[in-house]
Amino acid sequence: MLRSALTAVTFLGALQAVSGLLAVRWFASRPAIRPRTRPPVTILKPVCGDETLLEEAIASFCTQDYPEFQLVIGAHSAEDPALHAARRVQARFPAVDITIVADSARHGSNRKIANLINMMPFARHDVLVIADSDLHVRPDYLSSIVASLEQASVGLVTTGCGAEPAGRETATRLGVSHISHSFLPGALLGAASGRQDCLGGTMALTRATLARIGGLRALANNLADDNLLGSLVRSLGLTVRIAPTLPVVVVQERTLHALWQHELRWARTIRALAPVGFAASMLQFPLFWALLAVLLSGGAAWAVTCFLAAWGVRATVAWGIDHSLRGRRARPAPSASLWLLPLRDVLSMAVLAAAFWDDEVVWRGHVMHADRPAVSINLEEEAIPKLMGSGD
Repeated sequence: MLRSALTAVTFLGALQAVSGLLAVRWFASRPAIRPRTRPPVTILKPVCGDETLLEEAIASFCTQDYPEFQLVIGAHSAEDPALHAARRVQARFPAVDITIVADSARHGSNRKIANLINMMPFARHDVLVIADSDLHVRPDYLSSIVASLEQASVGLVTTGCGAEPAGRETATRLGVSHISHSFLPGALLGAASGRQDCLGGTMALTRATLARIGGLRALANNLADDNLLGSLVRSLGLTVRIAPTLPVVVVQERTLHALWQHELRWARTIRALAPVGFAASMLQFPLFWALLAVLLSGGAAWAVTCFLAAWGVRATVAWGIDHSLRGRRARPAPSASLWLLPLRDVLSMAVLAAAFWDDEVVWRGHVMHADRPAVSINLEEEAIPKLMGSGD
């Protein structure tokens, strides 16, 4: 009985991994799209603290093949190290319309949204693109977003993301594997099956649509602002679309403790929104279940064979994802750390279990609670990505 159950769960996890690869290939095969019109765009980039390659990330927004855009970069303090990087970029690209905002005003419990509210008075254009601080983008980023946004009934455009490590530490490589080989294929699989998730790294909409949902203040007391924004836009009868461009984020966490805190924030946020669907996501870690079979069976031949087969599938899928996305990524993919895949699945399972233990999350050094009314959202289960990792 135990043998059959663990083998079945391992098979289901491997099947989902293969399905994720097929979704990635579908995404990679989508043709690049160009907008019919090119209205001026304001990019809102909230920043906080120093990050590896932050200056390069900001600079990538200054090389867009788009005729007119404004870049607004904001932080809560004029002495924030991120604004030092922003000023260096401003000096490097004098022809780009860059506005730097420092404002300590608070507008609710979500500090990122408070920062954006402070930046909005400086936004001059009607197409708004909210982009996380750590995004590295291709020159066609704005064109892809605007082309997606102008399609019929689309009210909100988002993007997936790939990842690269900030260093050679094991923790950064584990973080890259989670984003590139679990979160991204899961998000694309959801999109291929009809889900409309706002993935958080990019949130693009018109000023008119934002006003119809109550403006940014409607998000000010919610931890999962991206999911709420997507829900509010869908409530208007509009759809959420993933643009066919792939930004890259740099995984900053160089220690397992830091990575644990970051992934636990993702996990507890999603668990608070969709506990049943989140619990069911334990089926997606085939190497955990195969390793458990090895341990419980005392190293039986069938269990070892199952584990090696699952490892082979996961490794093939990881390689296939990186290979398929070579032409879409904003930055080249690092070599996949295939030997870390078993540890990655074990860590993911541990994060999932810990997400049910408490609701405390730590964001940029500030403690918030996923289950409290001020930060919880009543959304449908199907609106929540099945894989952890939406948002910064």
